[in-house]
Amino acid sequence: MKNKKQELPLKPLVILLLVIAFQLLTGFAFAQNGTIRGAVYDEKTGEPLFGVSVLVVETAKGAVTDFDGKFEIQATPGTYTLQISYISYSTLSLTEVLVENGKVLVIPDVLLKEEASELETVTVSAAAIRTTESALMSVKRNAPNLLDGISASTFRQIGDGDAASAVKRVTGVSIEGGKYVYVRGLGDRYTKTVLNGVDIPGLDPDRNTIQMDIFPTNVIDNIIVSKSFTAELPADFTGGVVDIETKDFPEEKTFRVSVSGGVNPSMHFNKNYLTYQGGRTDFLGFDDGTRANPTGGRTTIPQFGEVVGNPSSARGQDYQTILGGFNKILGATQQTSMMDFGLGLSFGNQIARPKATWGYNAALTYKNETEFYQGAQFNLFAKPISPSDTELEALERQVGDYGVNSVLLGGLAGIALKTNTSKYKLNILHLQNGESKAGTFDFVNTNLGANFEAAQYNLEYSQRGLSSILLSGSHFFKGRTWEVNWKLAPTRSTIEDPDIRFTRFRLPTNTISTEVGLPTRIWRSLEEYNIAGKLDVARSLKAFSRDAKIRMGGAYTFKFRDFEIQSFQFPTGNTQLNGDPNAILNPENLFSGTNRNGVRYNPDFIPINPNAYQGYVTNFAGYGSFESSPIQNLRAILGLRVEQYNQFYTGTNQTGTLDYDLVEMLDDLDFFPTLNLVYGLKENQNLRASASRTIARPSFKELSFAEILDPITGRTFIGGLFPESTNGGTEVLWDGNLTSTRINNFDVRWESFQQKGEMWSVGAFYKTFDKPIEIVQFLSDPGSFQPRNVGNGTVMGVELEFRKSLRFLSSKMENFLWTTNLTITESQINMSETEKKSRQLTAREGQEIGNTRDMAGQAPYIVNTGLSYNNFSRGWEAGIYYNVQGPTLNLVGFGNRTDTYTVPFHSLNLNINKTFGADERIRTSLGVQNLLNDKREIVFSSFGAQDQIFTQLAPGTRVNFSVGFSF
Repeated sequence: MKNKKQELPLKPLVILLLVIAFQLLTGFAFAQNGTIRGAVYDEKTGEPLFGVSVLVVETAKGAVTDFDGKFEIQATPGTYTLQISYISYSTLSLTEVLVENGKVLVIPDVLLKEEASELETVTVSAAAIRTTESALMSVKRNAPNLLDGISASTFRQIGDGDAASAVKRVTGVSIEGGKYVYVRGLGDRYTKTVLNGVDIPGLDPDRNTIQMDIFPTNVIDNIIVSKSFTAELPADFTGGVVDIETKDFPEEKTFRVSVSGGVNPSMHFNKNYLTYQGGRTDFLGFDDGTRANPTGGRTTIPQFGEVVGNPSSARGQDYQTILGGFNKILGATQQTSMMDFGLGLSFGNQIARPKATWGYNAALTYKNETEFYQGAQFNLFAKPISPSDTELEALERQVGDYGVNSVLLGGLAGIALKTNTSKYKLNILHLQNGESKAGTFDFVNTNLGANFEAAQYNLEYSQRGLSSILLSGSHFFKGRTWEVNWKLAPTRSTIEDPDIRFTRFRLPTNTISTEVGLPTRIWRSLEEYNIAGKLDVARSLKAFSRDAKIRMGGAYTFKFRDFEIQSFQFPTGNTQLNGDPNAILNPENLFSGTNRNGVRYNPDFIPINPNAYQGYVTNFAGYGSFESSPIQNLRAILGLRVEQYNQFYTGTNQTGTLDYDLVEMLDDLDFFPTLNLVYGLKENQNLRASASRTIARPSFKELSFAEILDPITGRTFIGGLFPESTNGGTEVLWDGNLTSTRINNFDVRWESFQQKGEMWSVGAFYKTFDKPIEIVQFLSDPGSFQPRNVGNGTVMGVELEFRKSLRFLSSKMENFLWTTNLTITESQINMSETEKKSRQLTAREGQEIGNTRDMAGQAPYIVNTGLSYNNFSRGWEAGIYYNVQGPTLNLVGFGNRTDTYTVPFHSLNLNINKTFGADERIRTSLGVQNLLNDKREIVFSSFGAQDQIFTQLAPGTRVNFSVGFSF
């Protein structure tokens, strides 16, 4: 195992900054005039219009929109009228266009209405369209699939600082942990996040979703959530695909600085907060070597058995040097916790040249957040042996406090070039996250006849890094008749968990033994490389005498992962201990020539290490689709995607009897058909129907023999390749053959789009799952959990969404908007014979075991509702938002291990935003999270029994604020 040094990609950033500086210096020549910038769209389809004439009436100067529908005009200061015209469209006369010296006037979302029979002129004030989001609503109305989204114009209005805050306003979307997106209540396995249409891993490569709070909104163009599948999308999603599209050409020159903070009375300025001494660079999100492995990652280190007889030998001296090199801090210390704080810096601009336009964006984000959980519980319960006893019995109880300090440092830079027919974009992203944990717990064990109480001490540190480059291009031929898009994105992800420390003393004797658990030190390392590339070609044509479009393309993804865990246990011999964890590794207690029965280390990874593996994936994809209108008002989009997915594994099992060397674990050739029908009932109403096939695949970690311990909770993840049997091996509970899940999706929806962003929709969906993957409790090892294919399942549900102004109650309430998304589902899994039998054997008296159960991870209901107030003329925006989802199966029980369910968490949050100053350059926000002070709980649930706590955390109520300055 290697000690890897974190490196920031400085060279590409320096080159990019030099290019930007050159453009800045050469751009000053345009400072004498003002600039008018805007974008023109088709009101019906929401697509940009190419070749629209935009004329300044007073000067007879103008411009023609490019393939993005955008235009730019230089003008001397004054008030003008713009005449916007296009063949077969109504001419739009835009009055009161105020141009100021050295400033940019942005006119977003100019919509032209097609009027082939009568060419009339519509006159509108420029101020009247300043806050609209009509283009995105038109895109939603005319999209071939079910989608929702939020655009840059809304970001400016509501003042959300990052993508996680903004995307919560999209119907059907919820945020887990303040970072990760869930769509329609389906968990991470069935929700996917992409950046600029390309699949890249986040800070946790085992998640499908990227951490959303690291993207400031002023570098985002829009966020699109696709809820149904089309052939050009990746096939590995079911709930939805969230696409974060960064800006390539900012509307105006921006330079923004922001400061944020947060205070939680139960967590901050608390003198009992637990922490420990780390490295000098912890505040930057990575360790400085303080937590380095004293072996240097070697696997040829001496062991106790070979040196105990000759401590003075070369191997014996090496052993003692390694032993003395372990950091001696094993217990937490108390200090006063600090409040959360963050800093942000971003800037961007576009610079027009005679033959091309340049655009650039850059953003830096820093967040330092502290959490302190008091009275946290992590317990294990099981059914008693006698079927007449219904109340659950405790196996392990763990109650205590732990502190968490998390640092996020992120940088995003991009540069773009646009000519008359092409656009090129380069984005560079680096994220660095470091998280330190320290905890002290009271532990009680009553499992397997071992009854004892203990004091437990935990110290952890995890650092994660992500570096990604995206190079993309768009090319247009014959106007917009042909469109070619290509993207290439190499990515490197790393996770280092240096020196996880676990110590437990038996009480009241303050002794250490194998029964209570020996002191343990763990080093974990993950390095992953991804390369994703895709090519998309679109051709506009006529079919059935109406507009039609053919799309085709391909994609390729390569992933390589190198993972290793090295862990050590420390028998204490005859060392006399006093219950102080920081005294265990004192020099006088360590093994030496004069203390041969002192504290020593035993490496768990020698000679066999099932926690060292390598894996790689290749995924070739191709697709084609045809969009047409075979009859009036009906659009049909028929597509087919093909993916050849191969996953390979190198590693060994726990006994060393199985040795895999690049063995092919998955060889899947799948065809993913899709059909979307859109029938226009009226100009603003659609009836939609869709059918598609998608897939969910196991991750690298799931398709391995790895055993990954979470020392704070005491729970262990076991890779899906490890089989489990009972009754002396005669009954197989799991065969270790983990496979992909195939899903069939069916959706219908009626939707009505109204003025000022109002809408109504009612829909229903039905999904079938073939061999879904769920996390199942491991029968032979309490506290261990494993991914397994379970019986086939189904999910059906109805969904209601609306956005409605309260002006129907009174004209004085025009600025109030009520938004609601309600989803009700029914899910079921047909239990396998093995699972059903295990439940029957441990059933309680009077309990009937059916053939089905709930599907893990699927909430029976989800409620998102909120009331917002918007007064953009005065710079006020406020909202109160409520979210809850019903009790959801979390971990599947097996044998006497009963199911665990999440308890509904009633989330009530308040958000207030205010802008000040000229051009609203000062933005402030105040928010309160978890106004109801609810707790997050997962419980064991069993027939006739009172629910018992599996996990309980009290997040408290948090008040957050931010101030942003634009220059």
